[in-house]
Amino acid sequence: MSFSISGKTAIVTGAANGVGLAIARHFAEGGANVVFADMDEKTLRHEMGEEAEKTPNIRLFAGDLRKKLTITNLVSTTIDAFERIDILVNASRQVLTTDALDPDDTTMDELWQQNTLTAMRVSQAVARRMIKQAGKSNSAANGSIVNISSIAARRTHADLLAYSVSCAALDQMTRSMAVSFAPHGIRVNAVAFGSVMSASLKGSLKDHDDMRDAILENTPLHRIASPGEVSDAVQYLASDAAGFVTGQIVTVDGGRTLIDPACVSAH
Repeated sequence: MSFSISGKTAIVTGAANGVGLAIARHFAEGGANVVFADMDEKTLRHEMGEEAEKTPNIRLFAGDLRKKLTITNLVSTTIDAFERIDILVNASRQVLTTDALDPDDTTMDELWQQNTLTAMRVSQAVARRMIKQAGKSNSAANGSIVNISSIAARRTHADLLAYSVSCAALDQMTRSMAVSFAPHGIRVNAVAFGSVMSASLKGSLKDHDDMRDAILENTPLHRIASPGEVSDAVQYLASDAAGFVTGQIVTVDGGRTLIDPACVSAH
């Protein structure tokens, strides 16, 4: 079975930078029609504007997907450009620290909206379109939705309460939607990653000299992943090669969730 996504149409949210940008570029280079979607229009156009003008299989979409009308416009833009939607990657995510004792901390509300509810609403809108496409052709929808999650859903970080909860909810949403959408031929999976050398991590490493050593010490493969390694896992789940895979949370973390940090420090 082929890992190819050539000729398919994909929407990738959070595509202005980091992992989302890497996934969208990877898909476009693999021959897919790709809509790069992000609320940060300035960064999106800085990264992809010139390339989008020269590449017929790339479109840019800027808008706040926390708004339902924007989601409708995203689906319409994709259909107008490429006539169908085969793949959705929900890569729009935000990481914020949380003060668990502060009653006025709004972080939970922000991350619940950004990381969980937005992914749910975009998935619902795209799934409805996939079902409509299948009805016209009298065949299974054969759609794939991939959510970008984090190992924070299973690990406990005191200052990442809201982020961890939003990721855990996203993982459970992935499983629930997989069951709900299965009768329509739509698969739903997620990729949960550990430390990936994104722009945000590069910035954090500059500000915290000991962070790199701590990451490497707690990662059995003893390195930080490249965004492309996440993209490869996402492409597998999006492709026909994963045609019997649904409701799974694929972990890309170099083995980090396999070990007890206390055990590492004891050595």
